[in-house]
Amino acid sequence: MKGGIAFLAPALALVLAALITAGAGAQNAGEGDLSQARGALKEAQAAARAAERRSALMLRQAEATRGAAERTAHEAAALAAQVQLAEAGIRAAEARLDLAQQEYAALREALGREQQPIVHLTGALQQVSRRPLALSVLQPGSVAELVHLRAVLAGAMPRIEDRTAGLRARLARARALREEAVLAAADLRAEQAVLAGRRRDLATLETRQRLALREAESGANREAERAIALGEQFRDLDALVGELDRAGALRRRLAALPGPVLRASGGDAIPAAVPAPESSTVAAAPPAPYLLPVTGRTVLGFGARASAGTTPSQGLTLAPAPGAQIVSPGAGRVAFAGPYRGYGRIVIVEHSGGWTSLVTGLARTDVTVGQQLVAGAPLGLAASASPEVTLELRRDGEPVNPLRFAG
Repeated sequence: MKGGIAFLAPALALVLAALITAGAGAQNAGEGDLSQARGALKEAQAAARAAERRSALMLRQAEATRGAAERTAHEAAALAAQVQLAEAGIRAAEARLDLAQQEYAALREALGREQQPIVHLTGALQQVSRRPLALSVLQPGSVAELVHLRAVLAGAMPRIEDRTAGLRARLARARALREEAVLAAADLRAEQAVLAGRRRDLATLETRQRLALREAESGANREAERAIALGEQFRDLDALVGELDRAGALRRRLAALPGPVLRASGGDAIPAAVPAPESSTVAAAPPAPYLLPVTGRTVLGFGARASAGTTPSQGLTLAPAPGAQIVSPGAGRVAFAGPYRGYGRIVIVEHSGGWTSLVTGLARTDVTVGQQLVAGAPLGLAASASPEVTLELRRDGEPVNPLRFAG
């Protein structure tokens, strides 16, 4: 029996020491990666809540609109908001799935370390359990040693149970994480199906809009050709925006001129109705609501530098999901829509009061020059690989931080 005591005592010592220290090691394992995953999930959930609020706002505006054409425009904006809501739901589901998988992997690694001393203890206890007490008395050695061994075991078991409570809890957590991963994967598939359906609905509505606008295509084509010519003429994006701003200001002044003077049969002039001129005072804020064109991680903030020696950013750059829906930040008129060197396809929207929004990084544009947009109207889609979308807001040509107004 001395051999049994000699074998079991070190095993007990090893188990107790390991169980005391194993919990700390398990908590530190992979904590940095898990912290990043939790942060990503938190951001995705916040983006989903913002997209849900925006979708509800667009739906209310669509329901409150009476005119057929305007109602269709608001319905398109509402559908685009629902597409963005589904995209945000996908990102949240992906973040949930990633976090559950990372937690499960880290927990399995920690459990592997913690279970090693338990294996030693189990082996020792199994060896003792196979020897009945009556047979152990007949083995060479002292009965006192056997009694001492039983006393050691009786005293150690409560401590072992206490020390393994955390281990048992982590095993239960591992089972819960596996179930969470299964649920997150199911939610992801459901959100992907919702997104596909909403994109089909939006495409159908956009087709109806294009058919309705076909009558005005000739004038729109001429203006689009002029915008493309301007894009080729100005190699600097700031110069292009400045020229479009001047053209917009001229157009507003011409629209404010009085109409032709009519004459009665007696020759007396009858003054025509004169529209009220546009106020010379620039609006204090851009159109409300003013929206971010896409949801995503901030890559570069307003005024930040991409690297040492570069000029400060004049806008806000976001990294959305591949192929994400991009919408108009506010109501206005499309002044430019098409490819521009170094920026992918871009859209420039003129707002009232001298405000202009520039959106770059589109892989596809769904608007035409001269088209009137409501806030949230679909502009196009982001790139399918490593997308980056930049929003610049300008007031009389001067860059303004869009986050001051974006809701």
